[in-house]
Amino acid sequence: MYRNLEAEMVREGISRKDLAELLEVRYATIIDKLKGKFGFTLDEAFKIRNSFFSDLSFEYLFEVTTTSAS
Repeated sequence: MYRNLEAEMVREGISRKDLAELLEVRYATIIDKLKGKFGFTLDEAFKIRNSFFSDLSFEYLFEVTTTSAS
């Protein structure tokens, strides 16, 4: 999961639909990628960062977080 990316999207008012349009993929594809079912390609990640979050580090924005089952 990309918690930092999703948090920044909320802060900046960027929707999942905005990402889908930017990357020219289906909305469902963005959902799958944000949930971690599939990863973003390097090109996609740079496109997102450069288009919406140029002031944030790539490492922060695309840090992968996992949930632990306790």
